[in-house]
Amino acid sequence: MKRITIEDVAAAAGVSRQTVSRAMNDKGEISPETKERVLKAIQDLGYQPNRLAQGMVTQRTKTVGLVMPDITNLFFPEVSRGVQDASRLHDYNVLLCNTDDRPEEEIRVLHSLAAQRVDGIFMIGSVADDPTLTRFADSYSPIVMLNRFFAHPNVSLIIVDNERGAFLAVEHLIAQGHRTIGMLAASIFSRSLVRRVRGYEEALKHYGIAVDRRLIVGETPILQGGYNAMQELMRAHPEVTAVFTYNDLMGLGAMRAVRDLGKRVPEDIALIGFDNIGMASMATPSLSSIHVDKYAIGQKAMNRILDMLDRPDDSFATIEVGVELIQRESTG
Repeated sequence: MKRITIEDVAAAAGVSRQTVSRAMNDKGEISPETKERVLKAIQDLGYQPNRLAQGMVTQRTKTVGLVMPDITNLFFPEVSRGVQDASRLHDYNVLLCNTDDRPEEEIRVLHSLAAQRVDGIFMIGSVADDPTLTRFADSYSPIVMLNRFFAHPNVSLIIVDNERGAFLAVEHLIAQGHRTIGMLAASIFSRSLVRRVRGYEEALKHYGIAVDRRLIVGETPILQGGYNAMQELMRAHPEVTAVFTYNDLMGLGAMRAVRDLGKRVPEDIALIGFDNIGMASMATPSLSSIHVDKYAIGQKAMNRILDMLDRPDDSFATIEVGVELIQRESTG
């Protein structure tokens, strides 16, 4: 089957090759009628533009990189869908990369994406150190980061109000009458972890409850990690009546641990998570959580990359993402 070329499109539309290129690249140098005629010829012929050739003209590859710790964490697919839906509106493709929370893998992925000349990179849960990231950002732009404070002219930030979310979660438990409240924290250091622990402690202090660091147990922020951490916490501190978990996966794992210890949620132990992933509402009992609009984060990130590409000399304010308490059965 003969491959349709740009010359075939030009002949069908009765225009030059350059006019076809202008129509495809949305240049304002041709009339709307001519552009419509070219686009109709493209559709009728089933022409597939050569991305590499287009990139040589526009200096864009129409691809972006999405770098995240682990796609199996149910927080990230919703963010990814937001990125992909927003990118589709602008005829962009998304290259997805996992880092497994390893700094060396994160840097390898970043350099690989830069070598492929992606137009921008969205980073979630970055764990590389500041000097290493600075060296990369010095030679690459634009970059959007989620939940990491990093000052660089080539980097724009999206920050979830993690501290406020943790405060709301613990405040809710206190309002339910709980005074001995534990926390299941992530064992992997991140800025989100720091702010969620801070919010947990600030809520206790605000309501006159002493902070006991022994009630904070760190584990990998996955289902098994939540299970293990809850078992450890309850065996060491059976007086605990409520627990705030770093994320919903840990909360769901903790729920299973409570049952295996012969106790009930929420009658014996109240649980509240963070992120409000889809599984939280489907669990039995359903898991209270702090809602974060993950899909909107992905959309905002993609749109910010496009804004930075279009206005490379501008500075951009941090995008702040609010949180909301969702009360379900696990807190009574």
